[in-house]
Amino acid sequence: MAKPPQDIKQLFQEYSENDTMTIDDLLRFMIEFQKDEKVNIQDVQAIVKHLNTFNSRKGLLSLDDFFRYLLCDLNPPLPVKVHQDMEAPLSHYFLYTGHNSYLTGNQLSSKSCVNPIIKALRRGVRVIELDLWPNSKKKNDVKVCHGGTLTSPVDLVKCLLAIKDNAFVASEYPVVVTFEDHLTPNLQAQVAQMVMNVFGEILYRPGMDCLEKFPSPESLKKRVLISTKPPEKFQNLKPSQNKEDPKTDQQGQVDDDEFIEEVDEEKAAPEYRNLIAIHAMKLKGRLENIFQDIVRNKARRLSMSEQQLENAVTKNHGTDIVRFTQQNLLRVYPKGMRIDSSNYNPFVGWEHGAQMVAFNMQGTGKYLGIMQGMFRGNGGCGYVKKPDFLHNDDQYNVLVPCEPKQVKTTLKVKIYLGEGWNLDFRRTHFDRFSPPDFFVKVRIAGVEADKRKMRTRVVMDQWIPEWNQMFEFPLTVPELALLRISVYDFDDIRKHDFAGQTCLPVSELRRGIRAVPLHNREGDQYKHTRLLVGFEFD
Repeated sequence: MAKPPQDIKQLFQEYSENDTMTIDDLLRFMIEFQKDEKVNIQDVQAIVKHLNTFNSRKGLLSLDDFFRYLLCDLNPPLPVKVHQDMEAPLSHYFLYTGHNSYLTGNQLSSKSCVNPIIKALRRGVRVIELDLWPNSKKKNDVKVCHGGTLTSPVDLVKCLLAIKDNAFVASEYPVVVTFEDHLTPNLQAQVAQMVMNVFGEILYRPGMDCLEKFPSPESLKKRVLISTKPPEKFQNLKPSQNKEDPKTDQQGQVDDDEFIEEVDEEKAAPEYRNLIAIHAMKLKGRLENIFQDIVRNKARRLSMSEQQLENAVTKNHGTDIVRFTQQNLLRVYPKGMRIDSSNYNPFVGWEHGAQMVAFNMQGTGKYLGIMQGMFRGNGGCGYVKKPDFLHNDDQYNVLVPCEPKQVKTTLKVKIYLGEGWNLDFRRTHFDRFSPPDFFVKVRIAGVEADKRKMRTRVVMDQWIPEWNQMFEFPLTVPELALLRISVYDFDDIRKHDFAGQTCLPVSELRRGIRAVPLHNREGDQYKHTRLLVGFEFD
């Protein structure tokens, strides 16, 4: 069991009398030191009751009780409930967005099934993408697969039922289903009937016309929205036989040019068009005109690959993109060369207001961890309010956050200690003959000016390491910054062994000393492993 470090002992002495802390003392500590301004006496009584020790049952806390409180689940680093304004239009939020949500592995040969959809929804993902193709083996049937590849198909109705059954387990806020549509009009009509049969009254259907502005997440609680772009040419060929399939080129590489295929919705079956809550756009002309020619009384969605977005930013269209996303939705998806289902830097999209930064959720990696960190914010509901400067009503005074700025605040992070590895890992997991040698990497992900990397010293041969080290991070755009914390077992010969990680939105960090749970590479939280970390802002 971990022992209280010196800082904790001093705090206990400051807020207690005769080595005993009362409920009123703990309340004062939480208000004054932890800055929990909304805490009340009932909250503190619940904490003391939860500790369930001899002292706490009498309404008193010892030093060990106080320390256990600081390390318990009732002292998290982020607010646990939705706390942001959810009454603004959808375009004012970042949405937790999946890419090819049905794939279990790579983009060329993996299996398609409903399990990745279920897993994503239960983790809080709010945008699910399905690729719709005619089923060559069954007449008048629709399958979901990655067209032009060797990925196996899955029945559309199974995907729709999985979405319905799992949509609101993690969050009550709306789920958007984006169809990448390669269907004939008669198959579109069948899909329309299938969608209505599965979703029934939870389907949001505003009618055929584009909305002037999107509804709010609050008004769409427990609703499902369809977003799609009907194809220009209806083809009955199998995906693997379709030489003009926009998804692949001759090398089997997924194409990046999906967005130029946006077409007139009048070519789609009427009952299908009537399902569309978020209309895709038809793009005409040069890239320079795309964002400037948007009709201001229409709210639509545009898709761009990560490469197309980077090219647009390089050509000085960053301000145009931010202005576009104040009313419309921008979806960014992985470029075609990511056949291994890897991901890209999401900040390229976020710092320009892109709401739907679409990710392959089935893997691991730095950027997926960053995506998971962003959406731990706002109670994990899958919607995070964009910073005010990204949806300022002044169309002529648009701020692009990646441009150089002055430091707004400095985040101070103190890594005290960690515990729980001996409970979540085998005794021989890190070293066969001795306890692990843990160290911590502390990093900031965000706009270019805010990126920083630091690390603690290595604590040798300890299952419960104590570092007591402070790090400072000056931030120019704290609204978009994420704090990345990773723990490793030091190895001077081989690669350091991974021992847990987390990623947290800086703007939501609760001040004071907090218990920070760690997660595995996939983002699943360990049962026992956590760090004790202090957070301050100057």
